[in-house]
Amino acid sequence: MEFASAINCMDGRTQEPVINWLKANYGVKYVDMITEAGPIKIISENSDSCIINSIRERLDISIKAHGSKLIAIVGHYDCAKNPESKNVQIKQIRECINIIKEWFEIEIIGLWVNENWQVEKI
Repeated sequence: MEFASAINCMDGRTQEPVINWLKANYGVKYVDMITEAGPIKIISENSDSCIINSIRERLDISIKAHGSKLIAIVGHYDCAKNPESKNVQIKQIRECINIIKEWFEIEIIGLWVNENWQVEKI
């Protein structure tokens, strides 16, 4: 697998840990980062159709143009847009997985970036 996709927060502290984790655990060379402020909140609550449509369009490009075979949905500690607890964010991630499974037939995983900026698979 050469490409994976990640729906991640725009928070710069989460970018490298997620990219490095996906490379190490899935052997991908590249990660298409689809970033927004608090994307798991937006998708799980269906709160902004313009942003959701944009995320879906960017995933479509990653899958069709780059051949991405994996989508990672990421939540993280200390999110400014989504200051919910880890447990709430994990529920949001799981809801996002269910929603995105309706869009694409592809492997989808959930990731949590903890207070030490380490990635945990959900």
